[in-house]
Amino acid sequence: MAAVKLREEGYYQKDIAEKLGMDRSTVSHYLNGRNLSWSSIEVAEVVASCCTRDFLKMTYALVDNPESTKTIVRILIEQKFQAQVDDTCIGCGLCADMCLMDAVNILDLKSHIDPEWCCGCMECEDNCPTGSIRILAVENNK
Repeated sequence: MAAVKLREEGYYQKDIAEKLGMDRSTVSHYLNGRNLSWSSIEVAEVVASCCTRDFLKMTYALVDNPESTKTIVRILIEQKFQAQVDDTCIGCGLCADMCLMDAVNILDLKSHIDPEWCCGCMECEDNCPTGSIRILAVENNK
């Protein structure tokens, strides 16, 4: 599905293959509908329809490559998010450990969440022992 979206955005097969870490032949077959089963299409649709957290975790499990997972998630999750980190943050780093997108850094004993990488999975917010993190959807993606 990420390959299709990139193609719709005007990327060439070579660029899509590089971006997704796939060989060009596989991308070509996929985009041209060869060697695809309805089952694989149904699985992709189910995964894509999940909430962000489940989509991220399933993609991570299916792709088994952290960098490819981050690329796919960034391509397919269109909603943008921003974080608010309260002063009650103790900089324990649990949020950084939980983030599969590597969006969280600890600076000066406080979490900092990069909105360019945050996919809104809420792992950091839900696992923060002090309840210091809030992930907010950006209105109109601006």
